Amino acid sequence: MRFFRSGHDRGSCESGLTRRLLFSEPDVTFFHPPSIFDFRERPEVLGPISDVIPSSPVFEMYPIGLTSLADRLEGAGYNARIINLAREMLTDPEYDPETDIAACTANVYAIDLHWLPHAHGAIEVARLVKKHHPDAPVIFGGLSSTYYHEELIEYPSVDYVLRGDSTEEPMEQLVDALTGDGDVSDVPNLTYRDGGETTVNPLTYQPDDLDDISVPSYTYAIRSVLKYGSLRKVLPHKGWLDKPITMLLTSRGCRHACSFCGGADSYADVHDRPKPAFRSPERLIEDVRTITAFSEGPIFIVHDLRQGGWDYATEFFELLAEEDIENEFVFELFGPAPAEYFELIDDAVERYSLELSPESHKPEIREKMGKFAVSNEAIEDTLRAALDNGCRNIDVFFMIGLPEQSYEDAVGAVEYAEHLLTDIDDDRVVPFIAPLAPFLDPGSPAFENPEAYGYEPLAETLEEHRQLLLEPSWKRMLGYETTELSRDDIVDATYEAAERMNRLKYEHGQLDEETLQTILDRLETSRWVVDRVDEIYESIPDGRREAELQAIAEEVPDFGEYSIAGEDELWWKNDGLRGMPRLAGVAGKLLVGELRQRL
Repeated sequence: MRFFRSGHDRGSCESGLTRRLLFSEPDVTFFHPPSIFDFRERPEVLGPISDVIPSSPVFEMYPIGLTSLADRLEGAGYNARIINLAREMLTDPEYDPETDIAACTANVYAIDLHWLPHAHGAIEVARLVKKHHPDAPVIFGGLSSTYYHEELIEYPSVDYVLRGDSTEEPMEQLVDALTGDGDVSDVPNLTYRDGGETTVNPLTYQPDDLDDISVPSYTYAIRSVLKYGSLRKVLPHKGWLDKPITMLLTSRGCRHACSFCGGADSYADVHDRPKPAFRSPERLIEDVRTITAFSEGPIFIVHDLRQGGWDYATEFFELLAEEDIENEFVFELFGPAPAEYFELIDDAVERYSLELSPESHKPEIREKMGKFAVSNEAIEDTLRAALDNGCRNIDVFFMIGLPEQSYEDAVGAVEYAEHLLTDIDDDRVVPFIAPLAPFLDPGSPAFENPEAYGYEPLAETLEEHRQLLLEPSWKRMLGYETTELSRDDIVDATYEAAERMNRLKYEHGQLDEETLQTILDRLETSRWVVDRVDEIYESIPDGRREAELQAIAEEVPDFGEYSIAGEDELWWKNDGLRGMPRLAGVAGKLLVGELRQRL
């Protein structure tokens, strides 16, 4: 067993093994970086680039795949720890990430560059790892790492890049090789430097289903709390303890090829995934049981279940109905659905909500975009069918910065939202609008063929995106314009539409007066900051700009959070965790189980 690679015999190390499991030093440490590493010191004033996700502009939510990677390594006998540097930096002003990195004693370090907005933070974390652990291998992975693997490997602090959407098996093989049990040339999906030359191993590992991995692995996360002595460092994002939301990942890959997203085309071209790989309904139900053992909060079903086919969705709901779960479930829709679908959901769960993102109210834009390419009537019929079958809340998202979308089209989504709220006349339908920001997904159709979709890219390479992240306002960070909308237009349309949308929701009783005023004040401040940054760049010499920008950051230190939506609007009603004693009990059982397995 690889765990005993120190050379001691099995009997002599059992007591040491027990101590190591309870007070473990990791063999591999995973770091999740903030979007901009030194965001607390720099004069950046981030805008509404994350207002419609449960994360701040620091993007502190780490990819759920980190838990499956760590779980796979621990199943192979390694100790693997996740440290959410971004969340620590966001919630504790005194936290020093460099001190934490320097104090780590792992043999191998791994850093996610999954979402492109982490391009700055990920590289800076790698640099600090190399500064304090110069001989330790540094591994990168994630969707953006895969796309930019050849550029990424040129950074001196990056030793290995694992490509593809599923790297659990290659990660284990790589760690084996790095600890003396193999050869990196045999590791699939790996890019690395060999004698100064870049070597790209074939991308051959691509599982057909997700049943052999735990993704996300909540058992790993809970067990690690006791193993590594910290709940805080493995928390997925700010506020999670108060409002825990868990996820079920139904698939990797997608059947849709939305123009601005890394969907089917990106997975096929970049990750060699011609069709989605699904997690079976049986394994999803096992995941539900794990979650409900420690949480009474909402369970978010990632991706539209119907991607696996009608029989797949039906089987899941039939199995779920047998479980009698009280937690609320939140389902995504990637297209219109008939009443029969919502009848299945309503029969299977006690409470459920929906999320759907038509993105635009104009069918011709949706057709160009590749999502909800149906009539408005079909979308409205879907909303009514869900409401008639027990749905307690439907979030409807519109975006600004879409293909062939004019300024009038962008702000016109508010008029359509008013139509929905008036015609359907149900306050369970809750509209949102936000900018498509800050970047197009690398590998998406619009990124690869921008002219065909009406985009004008302002950044193409990884380094160009990394530098954009250092711009002092969200307008200047934008990595694209469109043939219809300049960056100025995107910003102006965002603020106009956001103000109108929130006033509309107030008129329909979805926001109280205090919340509306808070949002309007934030929008006004946000507008002022963007304009003031432009003034500084236009009228103040380069050498004096930083002091002026810093003055803005000090005046509005919380700028950017919830500037478009109310602070609690995007959180579903939440019954929280089942209590720390229950959580500790679950963790203890898992840890004892691991101890028995390793002995």
